[in-house]
Amino acid sequence: MAEFTMELNDEQKEVRDWLHGFAADVIRPAAAEWDEREETPWPVIQEAAKVGIYSLDFYAQQYFDPTGLGIPMAMEELFWGDAGIALSIVGTGLAAVGVLANGTEEQIGTWIPQMYGDATDVKVAAFCSSEPDAGSDVASMRTRAVYDEANDEWVINGTKTWATNGGIANVHVVVASVDPELGSKGHASFIVPPGTRGLAQGQKFKKHGIRASHTAEVVLDDVRVPGSCLLGGKEKLDERLARAREKAKAAGGVGVPPAGGWGSVKNAAMATFEASRPAVGAMAVGTARAAYEVALEYARTREQFGRPIIDNQGVAFQLADMRTQIDAARLLVWRASWMAISGKRFTAAEGSMSKLFASETAKKVTAQAIQILGGNGYTREYPVERMHRDAAIYTIFEGTSEIQRLVIARTLSGMPIR
Repeated sequence: MAEFTMELNDEQKEVRDWLHGFAADVIRPAAAEWDEREETPWPVIQEAAKVGIYSLDFYAQQYFDPTGLGIPMAMEELFWGDAGIALSIVGTGLAAVGVLANGTEEQIGTWIPQMYGDATDVKVAAFCSSEPDAGSDVASMRTRAVYDEANDEWVINGTKTWATNGGIANVHVVVASVDPELGSKGHASFIVPPGTRGLAQGQKFKKHGIRASHTAEVVLDDVRVPGSCLLGGKEKLDERLARAREKAKAAGGVGVPPAGGWGSVKNAAMATFEASRPAVGAMAVGTARAAYEVALEYARTREQFGRPIIDNQGVAFQLADMRTQIDAARLLVWRASWMAISGKRFTAAEGSMSKLFASETAKKVTAQAIQILGGNGYTREYPVERMHRDAAIYTIFEGTSEIQRLVIARTLSGMPIR
């Protein structure tokens, strides 16, 4: 187990500087254009693939960094460049994490490479969990997967929404209910291979922010996938369902917390989100840091009444608060990331804490940056307007701020707080 440290080692610093250079030289110059176009920035993704950033090898190296800081460091630098483009580059990672969290070694080796493609033929992947009537309320999921034993196939029907890369992905990872009576404990994850009949893109959303990232509905109409596409395998699923049914029967299904308390409840979707929440926090830190740096430079150079506006306490104190909040958010993210790689349990929902605080910080800091820039900050001539629009998503996706507070409160109290 790696000792916790707040100092990056030489190798990590080299990777950080490399990513920062790519963000500054490739991502930032393209940010305004792709935000306006509201399209997937394939040329930028391909550039990332050419240099090795958009690849299985790169993310594997960061994911297995023994300090746990590889992924949050990478997320912060890329999202410092631009959130929309960065999400297009890293969005495949959520589907990959879904396979890593739930799949067998064979499934990991088979499907994750197909999610990325290569520098000459770039691919993307999508993780499909949310539904029109089941976003934060994953227990209400209506997408159903039914096993066809005669053909060893799973038949999936339903509609997913808010899917990053949904419909344009080469590989889709779909969470579906296999036993509705068990609620969220009756969920499982499935690979939908490229070209599978019955999967189609529904509505593509026009969004407030992160507009360079493709977000759409995914419609599954009698989608048939081989039994081998059930992540983890059927034997493991049957064992898990049997345990869940036995516990539900013994508890009478009402008001009895699981072992470890209500904060310990897990299912196929939540296993993915738990692994990715500190990474989302790091994305928020990157956006907040970018806005803070723009505001700091503007305050140093913008003169009013014969002096730089940073010479006024009203501006200087805001900048001091912004930097303090950003550093605090980063430390929470790093702590959660180190705990995760070290196998330490989130006994106080530290992963949710990191995501909650960092996402709220990003919204606040980007708003303060607009205020410091005044009228200029409200225009698209300066990037803080776009950063503020982008920051709004962090308190919504992969668990709203309200859900993070609920997870934290349940974990601390051991009670089914609603």
